[in-house]
Amino acid sequence: MRITQGAGDFDFILGAWRVRHRRLERRLAGCSDWAEFGGTMRAEPILGGLGNFDWNEIDLPEGRYRASTLRLFNPRLGSWSLHWVDGRDPKLDPPLTGAFADGIGTFFGDDMFEGRPIRVRFLWSQVPPDGARWEQAFSDDGGASWETNWIMEFSRA
Repeated sequence: MRITQGAGDFDFILGAWRVRHRRLERRLAGCSDWAEFGGTMRAEPILGGLGNFDWNEIDLPEGRYRASTLRLFNPRLGSWSLHWVDGRDPKLDPPLTGAFADGIGTFFGDDMFEGRPIRVRFLWSQVPPDGARWEQAFSDDGGASWETNWIMEFSRA
């Protein structure tokens, strides 16, 4: 069965953006200090609309780096997989999978952080009239509790 509903869920992110980043200084350490910095992102559709690819320039306090995201829609399952590539360590990170409901995209995956297994959650939302928001959270207790540790707010460039 081919499910096409949901294939356009990320259309709102296509184009050029200015990005305001907020990141916890230390993750999963009880820290409440946030660093703020800027960046840019440009996203384009791929595979006839069944995915998109973005290019990020992130101006961390310790210096700029580049990263990308590959997002793929699975028409058989009606869900998305999100794959991050960090230019400081160029490899595909483990994917997060999920879908949109009521305007919020929720995606989960497993990863490692400082040598220990964690769950990762991304939340994506479109912010009217012409913005977007992404949040990343980690859980080191199997998803019983979550620490939001990175927030990106997008405005059209």
